[in-house]
Amino acid sequence: MGLFTEETWRLLHGGELVGEIRIDEADFPWLSGEFVPGPAWPGLAPGFAACRRLAEAEEWAAWERAYGPLEAACELHSPDGPVAEFLLHVEPPRAWFRFSEEPFEED
Repeated sequence: MGLFTEETWRLLHGGELVGEIRIDEADFPWLSGEFVPGPAWPGLAPGFAACRRLAEAEEWAAWERAYGPLEAACELHSPDGPVAEFLLHVEPPRAWFRFSEEPFEED
């Protein structure tokens, strides 16, 4: 297996588990895997679903307004701890994301 595969990443909201992502594909910078919902998932699921719809419709300004609060409310943890910044899509039973140990540069 390659780098990152077979790792489990965790998405947290206020210390509560939103879900685990069991990485099975790594096409860096994107990682993807099985999404296993946690106790906090029901409260965030509608926001992630809205973001998916907006992305599929290529409504990027609306997507940014919807995604920003989700990202700000959550932490993504690698097996080594939290990452500085991430871009995450969740569409159960899958999730895919990219991350950075440093904040992303603004365009």
